[in-house]
This record gives sequence, C-alpha cells and structure tokens, in this order.
Amino acid sequence: MRGQVNLKDAVAGTITFHDKGRNKVYKLNDEIAKLFVRPRGWHLPEAHILIDGEPATGCLVDFGLYFYHNHSTFRRTQGGGFGPFFYLPKMEHSREAKIWNKVFEKAEKMVGIERGSIRATVLIETLPAVFQMDEILYELRDHSVGLNCGRWDYIFSYVKTFQAHPDRLLPDRVQVGMTQHFMKSYSELLIRTCHRRGVHAMGGMAAQIPIKDDPVANEAALELVRKDKLREVKAGHDGTWAAHPGLIPSCMEIFTKNMGNAPNQIATMKRDDAAKLTEEDLLQIPRGVRTMEGLRLNTRVGIQYVAAWLTGSGSVPLYNLMEDAATAEISRVQNWQWLKYGVELDGDGLGVKVGKELFGRVVEEEMVRIENEVGKDKFKKGKYKDACKIFTRQCSSPTLDDFLTLDAYNYIVIVHPVEVSKL
Repeated sequence: MRGQVNLKDAVAGTITFHDKGRNKVYKLNDEIAKLFVRPRGWHLPEAHILIDGEPATGCLVDFGLYFYHNHSTFRRTQGGGFGPFFYLPKMEHSREAKIWNKVFEKAEKMVGIERGSIRATVLIETLPAVFQMDEILYELRDHSVGLNCGRWDYIFSYVKTFQAHPDRLLPDRVQVGMTQHFMKSYSELLIRTCHRRGVHAMGGMAAQIPIKDDPVANEAALELVRKDKLREVKAGHDGTWAAHPGLIPSCMEIFTKNMGNAPNQIATMKRDDAAKLTEEDLLQIPRGVRTMEGLRLNTRVGIQYVAAWLTGSGSVPLYNLMEDAATAEISRVQNWQWLKYGVELDGDGLGVKVGKELFGRVVEEEMVRIENEVGKDKFKKGKYKDACKIFTRQCSSPTLDDFLTLDAYNYIVIVHPVEVSKL
C-alpha cells in the first residue's frame, strides 16, 4: 500500500523523501524518467484481499489499484508521454499475455480512454516464453512497446524447466553469462522478433553497483558494465537497464556513441541471421565447472537475500552486485540440482560430491561468515535464522518448489482478525 501511495505521488510529480539519517531531502528533477510499473507475476497471491474467500491475484491487485487511482491524471493530460506504462514479468505462455490484453482493454473502456493508451513491455525471462515471443507480441499488439531480456530469471527458468534432466547441470552461476551460446541465441532471437514487429528489443540488467570506497574496484566494475552494454548495442538492442542509477551514465555513453541520434535500431538491425537459430541453439547446455566456492556463494547469497526480503527489501546489494529474487532463485535451484544429483565439484580439484552432509556443513559455516560480515547486532535483529530455514528446506526438498517467494510470503502475511458480533 505504501508503494501505491508512492506511485500516486510520482504520477502527480510531488513525490519526496526525507532521509533523516543523512538529513537529506530527495525530490524529482524538472526532467524525469518515464514511470513503468511492474505488477507481480501471475503466480503470486495477495493474501490480504479475499475474493469469494480466496486470496486475490497479486498482479491484478497491483494493476487495479494503480490504474484506479491514477487514470484521471493520465486522462487529463492524455498521458503526456507518461503512460500508463507497465512492465509485465514471469510469463510462460501467450495466453497469459492475452489475459493482460483483456485487462487493459476493459480498464481503458471503463474509464473512457482511447484503446491502446496503456502500453506494456514484456519480460522474456522464462525458457518456455522464448518459444512464444511472436505469439506474446501478437496478443498484446495494441498495447506492446517491446520485449526485454530478463536474463537472471531466464537462467533460473532453464534449471527449473530441466529439473528432471541430470544431463543439464549448470556450472557455477558466475560462469553463466550472455556469452554462453544458449543465452546469446535467446538475446539475438528476441532482437529479430521485436524488430520484425516494429517494437523495441531491450537488453538485460547490469547488476554491478558503484563501489564508493575503492576507485580501482569501481573502475573495474564500470568496465564490465561498458563491455556488456557494448555487446548489447552491437547485437542490435534498442536500450538497456541497470540495477543502480550510478551506472546510467556509462550505459548511456555506450548506447549514444554507437547509435548516434537514432532513438532505436528497429529499422537498421533486423538480425535476419537469427532466423536460422534452432531449438538446439536455445537449449544448449552452458559450459563451465562447478566449485565449492560456487556452492558457498549460492548459499551465502540465498540466505542473505531471503533475510532481506522478509524485512521488506526486494533488492539487496551484496558483494558489489545488486541481488534480487532472480539471482536468489538461481542460487536456490542450483543448490537443489547439485544436491539431487550428487554432482562432483570438479572445478577446484577437490573432487567432492555434493550431499546433504556437505551441504549442512556449508550452511553452518556460511551462517558464521554472514554473522561476522553483518555484525552480531544486525544478525540477531535480522531474519537470518528464518531465512536459513526457508532456503535450506527448499534446497533439500525432494521436489523443487516453483518459487522461493511463495513459501517466504507466508512469513510476512499479517492476519487481521475480524470480531463477529453475537446476534
């Protein structure tokens, strides 16, 4: 609800924030970015709102509240170039896009704004969706502005889709980048699909964050961002996104330098060569090795992310990267995959097989490391022990849970008892 209040203030242009700790006031500049609102995925419930006794669908609550409270402003200004714009996550099939299209059409009709006023970008971040990109764009044809590579969730989806296939084990997550053949193929096919339909093909997220107290490490991080964005713009992407506003100048520099004054590359980078990409290209097993450090990093990041999520933070800076639910999901499903199939950690010469005893020891040791890193006071006040239980249970479960947050959500639902008067 606080998020909805912030969105309403943002649309009105009045949003401010007073950071009392730093005694600093934040407010909007004269020139501001366009606001895209990301509702929850179709899989997430809203347990605080019941319809016919059942939890409401989270994304429809998010869309409904935002649209209801702000449509009059959009109508008064005819959008003014500010929407309403939406960013649609987690789809696996075009039928989900069709439902969104019906929601948009009904909302437009109900408040009397022109059909097609609502615009949406769809995240292609699940393996099934890469085979449905044309169909997704078709279903949203009156409302679509393009597709976006959601690369971290895409890796998570790859593991989840092939969870029953021991021949499709991933290497350490740090080795699964956009240069892996299946990731490169997915990106190129997305560009071709979008540009054939005259819409934007957006690149993936730069997860690095500025390192204020270490200029050398900061420059190294920015150089990684520049290389990644150069790859994207040369491949034909029309834009990109970053986890931290401090990266925007570097991203803009690369895209502006390589695109000049052109607003996009829709007409100039058709990527007809991607027409020959096959199912095998999109499904090729990523190359690399598995290490004990990979298992430890997965465990450390996963537990810390869940702890932050339980206390209200959806994205968390850890080890100079911005971690979100997608990277936590990769950590979880990779641990699960390695445990289930007893993989050998072949990358560091140890030749150790991953089993429950080894994993239990790694969890204990990483919890000690987390406590040392965050400090005893923060560790005690935080939700680290709850997070450890959730993460460990999901990694060790005989069957893979669909989503980490579905289980964790039960820990943050607040039940408001209703007093029933006696008749």
